[in-house]
Amino acid sequence: MEGHTLGLLLFVTSALLPFNAATPKNGIDIYSLHVDCKVTSRFAHSIVTSKVVNRANGSREAKFEVELPKTAFITNFTMTIDGVNYPGTIKKKEEAQEQYDRAISRGQSAGLVKATGRLLEKFTISVNVAAESKVTFELIYEELLKRKLGNYQLLIKVKPKQLVKHFQIDVHVFEPQGIRSLETSSTFLTNELSDALTKTVSETQAHILFKPTIDQQRKNKGLDETLLDGDLMINYDVKRSTSAGDVQIINGYFVHYFAPAEMPTLPKNVVFVIDTSGSMHGKKIVQTREALLTILEDLSPEDHFNLITFSSTVSRYRDIMLKANGSNIEAAKLFVKSIRDYGATDINSALLSAVQILKDSEETAALPERSVSMIIMLTDGQPTIGETNLEKIQVNVQTSINKMYALYCLGFGFDVDYKFLEKMALENGGLARRIYEDSDSALQLQGFYQEVANPILMKIQLQYPEYCVSHLTENNFRQLFEGSEIVVAGKIDDNEINFFKAEIKAQTHTSDLVYKVEENIAEKEEILKQNHYVFGDFIERLWAYLTIQQLLEKIILARGDVKKNVEEEALQLSLKYSFVTSLTSMVVTKPEDQEKPMVANKPTEERSGIFRTSAGSASSRQYDSYGAVQSYLSRPLVQDLMPAAIPDNGRGRHPGRGTNGAYQLTFGTPKPTQGSLVTDALQAPDFIVHLPNQSDSICLNVIGEHDKPLILVADPNTGVFVDGRKEKKGQKSYFVSFEIEYKDLNVSLAASKDGLTIQSHQGKTIMDWNNSSSITIDSLQISFVKRSFVIKADGKVTIHLSYGRSGNHFLHLHLTDVHQFSNTVTGLLGRFYFNTSFVSSLGKQLTSEERLVSVDGQEMKATRTVKRNHKTKANPAAIISCWTVDVQQS
Repeated sequence: MEGHTLGLLLFVTSALLPFNAATPKNGIDIYSLHVDCKVTSRFAHSIVTSKVVNRANGSREAKFEVELPKTAFITNFTMTIDGVNYPGTIKKKEEAQEQYDRAISRGQSAGLVKATGRLLEKFTISVNVAAESKVTFELIYEELLKRKLGNYQLLIKVKPKQLVKHFQIDVHVFEPQGIRSLETSSTFLTNELSDALTKTVSETQAHILFKPTIDQQRKNKGLDETLLDGDLMINYDVKRSTSAGDVQIINGYFVHYFAPAEMPTLPKNVVFVIDTSGSMHGKKIVQTREALLTILEDLSPEDHFNLITFSSTVSRYRDIMLKANGSNIEAAKLFVKSIRDYGATDINSALLSAVQILKDSEETAALPERSVSMIIMLTDGQPTIGETNLEKIQVNVQTSINKMYALYCLGFGFDVDYKFLEKMALENGGLARRIYEDSDSALQLQGFYQEVANPILMKIQLQYPEYCVSHLTENNFRQLFEGSEIVVAGKIDDNEINFFKAEIKAQTHTSDLVYKVEENIAEKEEILKQNHYVFGDFIERLWAYLTIQQLLEKIILARGDVKKNVEEEALQLSLKYSFVTSLTSMVVTKPEDQEKPMVANKPTEERSGIFRTSAGSASSRQYDSYGAVQSYLSRPLVQDLMPAAIPDNGRGRHPGRGTNGAYQLTFGTPKPTQGSLVTDALQAPDFIVHLPNQSDSICLNVIGEHDKPLILVADPNTGVFVDGRKEKKGQKSYFVSFEIEYKDLNVSLAASKDGLTIQSHQGKTIMDWNNSSSITIDSLQISFVKRSFVIKADGKVTIHLSYGRSGNHFLHLHLTDVHQFSNTVTGLLGRFYFNTSFVSSLGKQLTSEERLVSVDGQEMKATRTVKRNHKTKANPAAIISCWTVDVQQS
């Protein structure tokens, strides 16, 4: 069966939506591709419909792949095959997982459908299409467009990869406030294609239609290559006739948009807190300096600023805030140019120092009375020195800030604990943002700064009569920035009132403002009802969307029963309005003979995917970087250490490099090249090490004296130590015990064939491999899942232990969250996590089946081999192709 991918890319509010198409010569022909996007008062409702026919004599597989904005919620998906509908059903995540696991238990091939990119998440499904049969895919998703730097943006990336007979992108925009500006641009429009794009703009409506014919799509006459490969961008903004904002009402729900025009900018006081630890070496520190130099230039003379750099120690540029005049800026730029990277990471001390600078400056009246104070921190790693307990750092920072300042946390790359940064920022009135390690990292930093560079109001309250309005979304805001917008929605309880009233209170640099608005409800509803393409309950759905988004943020901050209540409220709303959120999943049904049920989940920023295995495996276990490997692993170090102990559906797994730096798995039994050394094919390696920026993996064998402890991991900065003991069984050897110690937690664990023994201040606890309950000891969580244990603690690598039999008893260990290791980690395995790469074999007496691997400056010989991937009776033939390295304890 040949695989094919459908092709169109839709980008909404800076997020990509791709459908990759196959060429008709392989049988699968996309004869219709239609994107229908309706934006009503910023709320976008998009329907993507693709119609496919299999013109081949035999069956073919068609793949429907859509990347949509991270902030969007999928609301529906349906496949229609030969007139029969196969819908997706949105359920509570646990219920969807149960259905998924039942499919696995029947031996069906099933997988989770999710992945993330910079601004994207991917929905993918494939279906077997019989000869001469047709299938229609339809995906619906919704999103509230966010105003950014004065514009709402739809960016449609067009890339069908084949000629499509009926190709159409249809965008309708309806803004009752009136459309102030609307522009379209493209990177691919030729003179021939320009006639296929039409734009019509009236007072309140716009229609953009892109409908090229087959001949217009051709790159060259007589050839089937398509011209459609680029971006179609739509940028627009609305009119703002009143300072009090605009209210829309329909069917008992309202939405209030507030973004006053032409307001003077408030002075701001900003402390830049910059991580200069050793992990910032290279491009990161260069781009950070570049961004800071530009940002300093953009400061207003009324602003105040300071800089703090932190690594093992914290260095203030000055002890108080400085006025952003010419001489101070020039001197600060010299300081920025001198920034160098070295040492560990003391986040706690750096943030407390930043807060103290602001407090000291306020006490000396060095700052304007009415101004906005903020801290912007950039870090690329975990706290490794000073206070390293993440919860204690969060408490310390929140207590010190005490609601006086806003904290913005920028996480550079994927070694940061994004959840930690996000919670700390939300607790202190700011937000977190990931900065991706790309060539444009400096521009990302500058772009974020521009979003918060011009505060125009502070202490904003939007108030509504309590007797007639309920279920309000957030209506109190710390500040409003130029080019952005405040959105509040709610329910109108009193059906008898004729007028809707609202009052806005805020502070400017010089005075207190009060705005009032009064709208005729009947007139407002009539305006929306006149537009036939506006779905009637859109404000109610907008309210639900906004409410769920805000509840999901509250879940991050809540604890105990409060957290459970908030989760339940968000779950019920997600189910009621059919939104795929982080609390729900969509079960995608397929024809029974294809036996491939799918579950679509909402990815989170800190974890991109979970891979589930087939029958007989630990299907409920989660692997952060195996199977659906974490996307965009950018750390130039070993990212994943993984035993050859993971079941694999009877197919060999060969880790490979995906696009954009992401890792992916390609399935199939690798065939060794001629001359490959396969004499050890039945001996599985102890561990598999995946190297970033390499398409190959290392099969790691640990050799040495049997019955003698082997030091596998020693990380004094995080307090994690792992030893292992092997036994020889005939010609092969296996690990039969592991000892794990958390020095700072005073907890030790011993794993053997008899179970897991935990020694702590609570005494001794013994957990059995066959039947145990998960436990928590202080901050250490030990979860039991089907003959395996997952041991996790904040700020530390996660350790997985499993137990299997193959004539002999043996244990397996693998590690995830490996970014938590400090740069002091050593040991037979630990040393592979830093400065590991393949090196040139030039000048060395090596065969084509040999390479050199540099590990922390030491060269080791690696031999190309084919290895067993799992020591089980159920799947004896699974193999992988890798470079084998032997390590021995000295």
